[in-house]
Amino acid sequence: MAYDEGLAERVRDRLTAQAAITEQKMFGGLAFLEHGHIVVGIMGDDLLVRVGADGKAEALTRRGTREFDFTGRPMRGFVVVAGETLDDDALADWMARGRRFAATLPPK
Repeated sequence: MAYDEGLAERVRDRLTAQAAITEQKMFGGLAFLEHGHIVVGIMGDDLLVRVGADGKAEALTRRGTREFDFTGRPMRGFVVVAGETLDDDALADWMARGRRFAATLPPK
């Protein structure tokens, strides 16, 4: 599965000042990791966001979100946000959510 390079650039632009951010091809797309933990990723035209198990139910109430079920079973703590809902403010908010959750995890 290819990923939206334009969305990838938008994510990179917001993370350029963060030294701990790395990129890795994953899930047929591109993931952005902080200290080894997925923060957000791009799959096709959509954004994968790590919100944690406790944040998932609330995240799924937001416009354009769905469960992430890469293997046919929902993955705990992740949601997918439809690309067409990602204006600049929404993208910034989702990225902040992913970074806040990743910050609660010990470095790998």
